[in-house]
Amino acid sequence: MDSREQIFEIINIFIQYPPLTYRMQAQLHFLLECEKRNNVEWYLQARGNKYLTREQSSNRVNLKHLPVYFNEWLSGFIEAEGCFCIRKKGSLSFSIGQKHEKILLDAIKTHFNITNKIYNPSKDFWVVETYKSSTLHNIIQHCSTYPLLGQKNSSLNKFKTVIK
Repeated sequence: MDSREQIFEIINIFIQYPPLTYRMQAQLHFLLECEKRNNVEWYLQARGNKYLTREQSSNRVNLKHLPVYFNEWLSGFIEAEGCFCIRKKGSLSFSIGQKHEKILLDAIKTHFNITNKIYNPSKDFWVVETYKSSTLHNIIQHCSTYPLLGQKNSSLNKFKTVIK
């Protein structure tokens, strides 16, 4: 899009339904600040620092009270970051991970009643994984109610044939 007005009409969707990942929240905040200041020099000086206040961010969406659009958002997040795994020996698991997003993974863990701990396999990357059959069925039910729309749906369908 080339029209500033059209861009900000679309941005209003993100104001009404705030992003849940810190990175997207920081990008939105930075974009709105750029719009407010309308100053190229400020932008050039500030653009390298838009993610520095991650832990101190006052823009963070409170995930203790999930937004009304959480289920729909979660299906999109599963589409992008989730993994339905069928191991050679037949065991099944679901995992989802994200850099810098332990708080978000805590919300997902609670939402699906995952009992495993969130672990940190590398520097800033966090993962939650479950093998528990009842939890896997909760995730499948979620994805039936709030369908996956991309390639991950094929993975889910293969996963469902094995779990039955």
